[in-house]
Amino acid sequence: MNRKSFLQTSLAGLAGWGIFPGPVFAHKPSEPDPLRPDLVREFVGAAHRDLGKVQTLLAETPNLIFSRWDWGNGDFEEAVEAAGHVGDKEIVRFLIEQGARVNLFVLTMLGEYELVVPVLEKYPTLLRAKGAHGFTLLHHAKRGGESAQKIHDYLLGKGLTETQIKIK
Repeated sequence: MNRKSFLQTSLAGLAGWGIFPGPVFAHKPSEPDPLRPDLVREFVGAAHRDLGKVQTLLAETPNLIFSRWDWGNGDFEEAVEAAGHVGDKEIVRFLIEQGARVNLFVLTMLGEYELVVPVLEKYPTLLRAKGAHGFTLLHHAKRGGESAQKIHDYLLGKGLTETQIKIK
């Protein structure tokens, strides 16, 4: 192939690629759309008080179970955390059954002494950890009622007195 043929073939190929780039890019996987922020906020908000709405929204959009809402200033909250800090065990248990990610705060509210205390013994700085809205483990233990009384007493014995610490 001479120089002139090479240039003509190359230019024709590039022109064709510019007009019909589909086959070159056809194998890129498409990214799913992010969840609508208003839907995430509605779901997390409902988890503070409304099991029926939580169930309906989750049936329509199952991946809401993994979503978090930022109430501002980095105050992120998942639905299971919302139900946890208000002490709604029914909503918490439903969300866990659906695959929600639990944390130390939720386990404290549920009174899971055998899970919570060993973690706090291993990592004592977590005694002063801040959950959603700055609510402490002591707040969650109080919301857990009788089933969390043993954790409540443990936290008091460790010197925790605050139920909420301002999120900076």
